[in-house]
Amino acid sequence: MKTRKDVAKGESVIYWMRMQDMRIHDNRAIAMASSQAAQDKIPLIVLFIISPHDFEAHDRGSRRIDFMLRNLSCAKAELDKLHIPLYILTHKPRKDIPRKVLELMESWRATHLYANIEHEVDELRRDIQLFDLATKQNRQCSFLNDKLVVEPGTLKTQNGKEYTIYSPWQRKWLETLNNNLDRIKEAPSPSANNPATRDHSVYGPLFSSPVPEFVEGFQLATEDKARMEKLWPAGTEAAIEVLDRFLHTKSRLSQVGDSSPLAPGAEKSDTKSRILVYADDRNRSDMDTSSRMSPYLASGVISARYCIRKTMELLGKKTVEGTRGSGVGMWVQEVAWRDFYTHILAAFPRVSMGRPFQEKFAGVKWETDKKHLEAWKEGKTGVPIVDAAMRQAKTQGWMHNRPRMIAAMYLTKDLMIDWRLGEKYFMEQFVDGDLASNNGGWQWSASTGTDAQPYFRIFNPYLQSEKADPSGDYIRHFVPELRKLKGKVLHDPVSHMPRHEFEKLGYPRPLVDHKVARERAVRRYKTPGEE
Repeated sequence: MKTRKDVAKGESVIYWMRMQDMRIHDNRAIAMASSQAAQDKIPLIVLFIISPHDFEAHDRGSRRIDFMLRNLSCAKAELDKLHIPLYILTHKPRKDIPRKVLELMESWRATHLYANIEHEVDELRRDIQLFDLATKQNRQCSFLNDKLVVEPGTLKTQNGKEYTIYSPWQRKWLETLNNNLDRIKEAPSPSANNPATRDHSVYGPLFSSPVPEFVEGFQLATEDKARMEKLWPAGTEAAIEVLDRFLHTKSRLSQVGDSSPLAPGAEKSDTKSRILVYADDRNRSDMDTSSRMSPYLASGVISARYCIRKTMELLGKKTVEGTRGSGVGMWVQEVAWRDFYTHILAAFPRVSMGRPFQEKFAGVKWETDKKHLEAWKEGKTGVPIVDAAMRQAKTQGWMHNRPRMIAAMYLTKDLMIDWRLGEKYFMEQFVDGDLASNNGGWQWSASTGTDAQPYFRIFNPYLQSEKADPSGDYIRHFVPELRKLKGKVLHDPVSHMPRHEFEKLGYPRPLVDHKVARERAVRRYKTPGEE
């Protein structure tokens, strides 16, 4: 990225923090902004804009917004130590944001603004508009790649086209990364402002800009807020602790009931950390196998670069391990999936506009049974693994990846309900809601996306349940009606219990017969629009 040399020196430099880069360290835009401020010997100001219209447009839920505010509080405290003000502005309508940012640049006498790129269509259009407006006033707006390890547009097939299949894309991603490890090089931390900034007539008052306790329309209930604070502590230090626990502690059975990702009890281990056995255990929902880093990565509280560097440090290697044969390699591939889905979002923006990537499935006939949709949301489908997953989403604002896939495929294939309704619900519930990853996962499950599950491959939720939750602890924790059951009867009670005994459980019968539902799904996908 080049800075125009004809831009006059201002009296401050602005770093515009967004929802996807909420950290102070290893952040390219704030590093560049700080460097500019130090070079010009002027203060650095950090701006954050709360845009309720954007939250609504992207189906962001109250938990995600609450997590954002808590992370803002952590960032403000860190910046305060450096005498850098964090100015927080709530603004509507969202289409007017470029004009408002330019107005702030004028009032703060700033000629340089730095921000990290957001790859969603609306956000790209917003930034292009700001760039054009600023250029006309001889001001510089610089946008950097920070969210992704490898930026969109970098990886092409031999024919110069975008990859649409993950495996060859990932091999190219890994090769590109190892050929240029500067891509994961740590960005310098920002320098402190002169303490006199606090007494400045214009910049001093910015230090008192408060972090709102909530955003109107996105306020969490008191009990849910307390639960989210316990489950998902905010800030970069918490994110590093969660990652460290994944890298250096053993997997444990029956972790589904932990009150916090940082729950005590795991002994340190040099040989059997969770990441080292990740390839074998990653699909187990009844064990403490997931890194639980997704909320922190989605909010940019920690950089993907940092996570990859820590895996290299763990292995004592100077290259990135990304092969399927090792636990570390498998986990790094999960980090790569985040890049992949954002590359798809950038190259094929229709996927963020409610369109299937595989347009041939645009005419698939979806069911409109509202009772089935509500039963799925409430975890009352009569399929234990699906219900456990959905109740986890409702109570914890998060879900293990394998249950996510099972629950998503059940909605789209067994119930034949439009994947876009599931996509919206997950965004509303999850603290790790990310448009690209959420859309990519749903389109994969619905067989409408890139690298999609072939439409005729449909998860049998009962077999998936036995594989994902062999001990049954996951189901028993989230579906207490079944807490006394074990073995196959736990995974499919209606098929393994006398009717009178099943009815005593107080648990619903399955909404549909899986075999019949599967045949319906295959038929509709085979001839979309004809049934």
